[in-house]
Amino acid sequence: MFDYAARQRRLSGLLEQEGIDALFLAPSADLEYLTGVERQLPIFGEVSYAHGWVTGALFRPGREPVFLFPRMFAAFDLRDEPRGEVVVVHETDDGGALFERIARGIGGRGAIAVGDRVWADTTLRLGRAVGFDRLRTGTDLVNTLRRTKDADELAAMGRAIGTVERAMAAVAPLVQPGVTMLELAGAVEHELLAAGSRTPSFPTHIFTGLDADSYDSHTSTARDPIPSGTAVMFDFGGVVDGYCSDFGRTVYCGDPPEDFLAGYEVMLAGYEAGKAAARAGARASEVNAACREPIEDAGLGEHFRHRMGHGIGMNVHERPFLSAEDETPLEPGMTFTDEPSLIVPGRWSLRIENIIVVEEGGGRSLNSYPAALTINR
Repeated sequence: MFDYAARQRRLSGLLEQEGIDALFLAPSADLEYLTGVERQLPIFGEVSYAHGWVTGALFRPGREPVFLFPRMFAAFDLRDEPRGEVVVVHETDDGGALFERIARGIGGRGAIAVGDRVWADTTLRLGRAVGFDRLRTGTDLVNTLRRTKDADELAAMGRAIGTVERAMAAVAPLVQPGVTMLELAGAVEHELLAAGSRTPSFPTHIFTGLDADSYDSHTSTARDPIPSGTAVMFDFGGVVDGYCSDFGRTVYCGDPPEDFLAGYEVMLAGYEAGKAAARAGARASEVNAACREPIEDAGLGEHFRHRMGHGIGMNVHERPFLSAEDETPLEPGMTFTDEPSLIVPGRWSLRIENIIVVEEGGGRSLNSYPAALTINR
């Protein structure tokens, strides 16, 4: 499905260009992107194996990667053996000696890059083997490759988007007086899995605002039934073939007041302005400003309290960001969330969120779910 060899060749060229002798990556979106070695499903604690700290792969320019796997990882977590040299470390092996042998085999005098997800124990052992003065962070290198998506990646993201849109269509009618945020969150996650998502891409969040007494699936009000006249905001995502979606809509339970409907139109204007501005060559901060402009002009700027969006792909949040501080020039194929929201304390809250891809003439939405407000009377 994905051309891992081509991705590794691009990395090899980048390592040579940057004067880097090797890059070590632990299980992560970066490693999955380059090799197809799938990440484990996220859990609250940590899965622990003997020699678990060795898990990862070493990439060197012009050579196939060297993978190090504890036996338990190779036996239970590795779906397909990746292309390259595979070293399996058994429980009774001297993992430190094996790792040191491979690290010392890097040679050269250039930098050794380390991914952000590498254990501190691994980094320390690597530093002792090759010299701490050679170490540098390496995740930014792979981000350079990952930030623009090709047609296969966009198709995978489209499949992930399909799972959230099917879930939203199934759950929206449940927003009725008496339902709880916990019930809605459970229904969303059930429908996500039924639609083909491997897992939620982040903790599903169903809420009505940020006040202490707001209904929220993450707080003590999660089990409280909502009354008529409540706007419910959805924020959730799915994962298909390693790629994430991130999605949001608002459903109003009852008859929305006029100021709410007016606010919704302002929010949509911000969404459309940001999308139109997300053209190749624009700076990320400029796109964020374009999204904010209609909201500021309507006197609601203080109630739009976050950025327009963030990069998205194999991680649900990736750089660059569509935010005030990010001056990254946008390139065709970059993908971002477009998620203006208005949360007015003590009055009302509303949000929308789609994924857009940067093109020459502006952003294009990858979503097909209607942007219009859903009203359940």
